[in-house]
Amino acid sequence: MFRLKFSAVALLTLACLADVHAQTAQTYPAKPIRFIVPYAPGGSTSQVARLVADKMTESWGQQVLVDNRGGANTVIGTDALAKSAPDGYTIALHTSTLATLQHLLPTLPFDPIKDFMPVTTLVTTQLVLVLHPSVPANSVKEFIALAKAKPNELNFAAVGTGSSTHLAGEMFKTVAGVKMQHVPYKGTAPALTDLIGGQIQLNFDTPITSLPHIRAGKLKAIAVTGKARLASMPDVPTFAEAGLPDYDFQLWFGVLAPAGTPKDIVDKLATEITRILALPDVKENLTAQAIDPQSMGPAQFGAMIKNDIERYGKVIKAAGIKIE
Repeated sequence: MFRLKFSAVALLTLACLADVHAQTAQTYPAKPIRFIVPYAPGGSTSQVARLVADKMTESWGQQVLVDNRGGANTVIGTDALAKSAPDGYTIALHTSTLATLQHLLPTLPFDPIKDFMPVTTLVTTQLVLVLHPSVPANSVKEFIALAKAKPNELNFAAVGTGSSTHLAGEMFKTVAGVKMQHVPYKGTAPALTDLIGGQIQLNFDTPITSLPHIRAGKLKAIAVTGKARLASMPDVPTFAEAGLPDYDFQLWFGVLAPAGTPKDIVDKLATEITRILALPDVKENLTAQAIDPQSMGPAQFGAMIKNDIERYGKVIKAAGIKIE
């Protein structure tokens, strides 16, 4: 009899909790939402976050406030999310950088997998391999031959040790079997200035940054790092088309919530963001920046993060990359 009564109480408790979660999701959001961006203002991450936040504000009638919390290679803003209440009122935009942190930094105040709930991806983007016009190569095949003939004589720029541009170059070295020198820069502008000036020979750069200089003849593009050609530079092949099928380097922006955020709220956020990314004006805005809108459900997004952690870890270990 006691067991039957206990079971009935337990079932009633579970039913009540489920009802509370359902009611919470129905009334959510009932107050402003903080949207952390662990980068300084002004970059593409902030632009994408504000674009989505404005649309969420219009739709839900509650302010979605972008909070730039840059610093420490995204650790400051990411830690702020990890320590936030798991109630759906603090979310964050993060990037592929999340998948590199545990390999680059000796200690982290959070676990990139256990402390977050993946919500959805926002966009994917790729890089373009650009050369100074003086480099005697006009294709990936010719460039690989040149690099093999001149080991460690070609310099590639990267905006920070362990950055996406650095990893793209290191991954290319491994897949192509070439040796090149990495030259770290503190920002995109000085790296681009030295590339155009011929102080360095190549760069894996964002298309929106390089495109004006490619069109002006100051740089030449020989391949893009993703699975498909870019609409903004349709004559530039992918690495697979250029004869290097094992080289695939795409970057993502996505939305995370703190671990423990109710599934109903995570699903509601994912559904709303997916709706926003499909709006014609949003798609046009992102495409103009050579960024592809892409929504991916929480489970699929989480699997991709785990896969990237393993994939980038191999590159970082092979290259011996460390951040002091």
